[in-house]
Order: sequence, then structure tokens, then C-alpha cells
Amino acid sequence: MIDEIRKIKEKKNAVILAHNYQMPEIQDVADFVGDSLELARKATEITDSGLIIFCGVRFMAETAKILNPGKKVFLPAFDAGCPLADMARVEDVMKLKEKNPDVPVVSYVNTSADVKAISDVCCTSSNAATVVKNIPSDTVIFLPDRNLGYFVQKQVPEKKLILWDGYCFVHRQFTIQDLKLARKKYTDAEIMVHPECNPEVQEAADFVLSTSGMLKRAKISDSKIFIIGTEEGLIHRLKKENPYKEFFSLGSARVCFNMKKTTLEKLKDCLENETDEIVLSENVIKKARSALDAMLKYV
Repeated sequence: MIDEIRKIKEKKNAVILAHNYQMPEIQDVADFVGDSLELARKATEITDSGLIIFCGVRFMAETAKILNPGKKVFLPAFDAGCPLADMARVEDVMKLKEKNPDVPVVSYVNTSADVKAISDVCCTSSNAATVVKNIPSDTVIFLPDRNLGYFVQKQVPEKKLILWDGYCFVHRQFTIQDLKLARKKYTDAEIMVHPECNPEVQEAADFVLSTSGMLKRAKISDSKIFIIGTEEGLIHRLKKENPYKEFFSLGSARVCFNMKKTTLEKLKDCLENETDEIVLSENVIKKARSALDAMLKYV
């Protein structure tokens, strides 16, 4: 199956992008693996291919399309959504904007293209605090993840954040009990958790980092054992890039079922038949691109 995918990919001059949370075999067959914004940006650097296969969830493929409007972007698992992104609906965001006129909206990249289009600026988990700190307003609407908002508010106490009450169901499963047990069992381990985890878990961890931040930290750290508080798919890449170090999930391995919807069969079918293309209106692309470009001004 992998050999067939590679042959079709080469024949069609396609590029396969895979998120850090994808299944190991999907990561291994991809041309590039990373977080959603890294991959979308990577797609803009690929000038010799107009066919992008995005192995992830819908908002990620939409972001790739927004940044690459002239290329065809496909999502092999077309029903792979994101419950966190779905918690911020356009009509509800518009109501909040009406209640808070002139307050800029900062949207986490984990939002739909339509929500990005009505936002002032986007952010990632790694640059959210920098964006909020530098945006010229004392008050900011921050959506959709409340726990990431907590993380940002700690770092930018001088600003008032109006937080959306959204959450990632995967990261919310990590508990302080998991962390305490890990401390007892692995006394020399570094504990790294994602800022979408609950506040008490963030407070007790050694580092609160994005997936890209965890990958960087694992490489430079002198520690040999790491406890990881994020979706279990990242551990595959951590082990590949650090073969002489050990990585364990914080408590039971937590799985995003939407991320695991992409299979080799679906990937092969998508490549062969060019099905499940991401299509966005020119207006949405233009406005959402403006919010993504605005992020670069503040980081």
C-alpha cells in the first residue's frame, strides 16, 4: 500500500502533508510532518506541485487552502472535523463582537475558515501570548480554547481577555492525578504538556509547550525520559527523532478519533481519484488570509 501511494504521488507530482497526531504509517509516508500552520506554510514553499494531500482535520486543510489558493488541496478523511473548532460558530462570534464593539478578535488557528474570516488576527499555541501582547488594544476577544486563553492571560496580565468557553476534549482528559503518579514513577523525567490542558495540569508540569515546542525541547534537553501531555500521535515522531530517549504518555494515551480517521486506503483513494477537495469562496479566502497575515505583524 505504501509503495503504491508513493508511485501515484510521484506520477501526479503530489505532496503529502501529515499532522503530528496522525497514525505512524501516515506520518512515515508523508513528505512533511508538523503542526497545522507549519504544514500550511510548507505548502507555500512547494512551487513545483499544485496538488496537496493534507492528512489532518478540516480546519488544517482549510488553512492550507487559504495560504495556497492557487493549488488544489484535498482532505483524505473528508469527515475529519475538530470539535474544538466547531465550538466557535460564526453567528455566535458575531454576537460577541456586537456586544464588544472595537475589541479585536484573536482566533486560534484551530478555527474554521469562516471564523478566521471574521477575525482580526490568528495565532498558534506557540505565539498566542506574543500576538495578544503586541496587539494594540487593552482588551482582546480570544477564541476558541479557554485553557490556551488561561495560558496566555498568565503571560499577559496587563491585558483583559474575553475568553470563549471552548475546549479540546483530548487535552482535557489529562488530570492532575495522572501527573502526580508520573512524578512518583519517573522521578527524573521531564513533564511537558500542551497549553490546551487544564490549568492545574499546566501549573504542575515542567513545561507548557506546543507540539513543535515539545519536539525542540526533547532534542536539546539532557533528560532521558519524558512524560508527554498531548495527543499520543506525537510520541511516534518524538521517538523517531530521539531514538536514545524514552517517551511516555501522561496517564493513559489520549487519542483524537478525528485524527485517526485518515488511513492508507483513504490516502491512496484520494490520490488516485482526486476526491474530497477543499473548496472555499474567494471572499472567505481573502478575509481569512488577512487574519493569518496579520499574525506576522505581531510575532
